Amino acid sequence: MQSFHFGDSFYQADSEGFLLDPAQWDQKFAEGMAGQAGITEDLSSDHWRVIYFIRNRFFETGKCPMVHELCRSLSLRLADLKRLFPSGYLRGACKLAGLTYREEEVHSSWLPKAHAAVGTKPMTERIYRTDIRGFMIDPSEWDREYATWKSREMKMPGDLTPRHWDIIEFLRTCFEKYGKVPTVYETCEANAIDIDELEALFPDGYHLGAVKIAGLRVR
Repeated sequence: MQSFHFGDSFYQADSEGFLLDPAQWDQKFAEGMAGQAGITEDLSSDHWRVIYFIRNRFFETGKCPMVHELCRSLSLRLADLKRLFPSGYLRGACKLAGLTYREEEVHSSWLPKAHAAVGTKPMTERIYRTDIRGFMIDPSEWDREYATWKSREMKMPGDLTPRHWDIIEFLRTCFEKYGKVPTVYETCEANAIDIDELEALFPDGYHLGAVKIAGLRVR
């Protein structure tokens, strides 16, 4: 945990700069955190439109809206969102809104009311460690069987297709090479996929769907 100071206001944030208590949020928090999210100019009306959409939808539904939901509702292209929040949807827009995908569970007290591998242990004998939100704790434990069973657990329609595996393997390769999960922008650009196709592949969203199935998490 770390304290974040801007003007005469103090905020409690985690090590990544996410606000610990979304109820503490105000506009000063977003203004002070903007530089850490890669925004070099003052927040514009377009920034605030995104930020307030995220917060309003959270208080209406009890969870942070998914990126495709926001783009569709505000008639934004992914390129527009990248221009506004270059560090990513979660690490940029949601962070400035004082939220993450974790709030649904973490702050529940105040929310509104496949493929078989050869020579490996049988699936019935395997143990995969996950946190309370279902994200894998140790990415090195991941295998394709985990991805297959996780997708079924999440009730994704149909089996994982080659297109799903393109995204999953891209995420894994980037994480192994750079030690971090790529942003939704990087994933879409590298795989020549638009936000609508990504939604169709992973209906639960980028972080709660694709990233989770790939055995990764944004810390």
